[in-house]
Amino acid sequence: MRLPKPKRDDVRIVPSTPRGKAMGGAVGGGGLIGIVVGILALLGVFAGSGGINYNSPFDQFPQAPQGAAQDAVPGAPSTSNDLVDFLRFATGDINDFWSARFNQAGATRYRPTIVNVFTGSVRTGCGNATSDVGPFYCPADQQVYLDVAFFRELDQRFRAPGDFAQAYVVAHEIGHHVQNITGIFAQVDRARRADPGQANQLSIRTELQADCLAGVWGHSTYERGLLESGDLEEGLAAAAAVGDDRIQSQVTGQVNPETWTHGSSEQRTKWFRRGFDSGDPASCDTFSNDL
Repeated sequence: MRLPKPKRDDVRIVPSTPRGKAMGGAVGGGGLIGIVVGILALLGVFAGSGGINYNSPFDQFPQAPQGAAQDAVPGAPSTSNDLVDFLRFATGDINDFWSARFNQAGATRYRPTIVNVFTGSVRTGCGNATSDVGPFYCPADQQVYLDVAFFRELDQRFRAPGDFAQAYVVAHEIGHHVQNITGIFAQVDRARRADPGQANQLSIRTELQADCLAGVWGHSTYERGLLESGDLEEGLAAAAAVGDDRIQSQVTGQVNPETWTHGSSEQRTKWFRRGFDSGDPASCDTFSNDL
């Protein structure tokens, strides 16, 4: 895919830090080991077919132009082979997209987030973290953290290669930033405190909404002719690759739905595709709809 050069540099290269106290309060997007051991079971929504009612900030957002977002656009130039440069382009474009949508909606002003690229371990506003956690968003400092080694794991072990797969990961984590600054995290945290036994199901619905928000941004890249043939399939493959069932099967050889925190491969692709097809954040109500 081809992305325009961002107006800002929203990617920061950070030196590794000594491994220390584990972080708390971070929200993950696709940690391969972290999901299995439950590190990322932090936020989400009430279980059951009906979900819960919540005050969606997205109903006021204008709908995107409804093109036929069923196929990728062939022939778009490929991006730079340098991964960090690509992350700069992707992060800047995602931030610019959400800033424009917030302005159109007259909503709370969007504050661009930073994607911190680290190796091995990193110190964050949520504490110290290692690569084992996978990419994550820290609400305390409102920034994203990822080790590029995750993309090698995604490519080689989980067979989800490609630049749009990488962009999906970044868009998912920035989706958590959108949830945070619109007050969704606060609503969900209150629901979790009211019923701690539903923490995993609360987490799943939060993560699936971030997948859908990633798809909403993906729709905009389709509308702007930035996709090349196969990009959509790369994004769907990445969403499937980080499903709890796929990861548990790969890592432990077993699948235990009771421990899921992010949703199955089927659920993650479903909600990413819903956002991609609609281009409308209001379609991302994972809280009161069946999953």
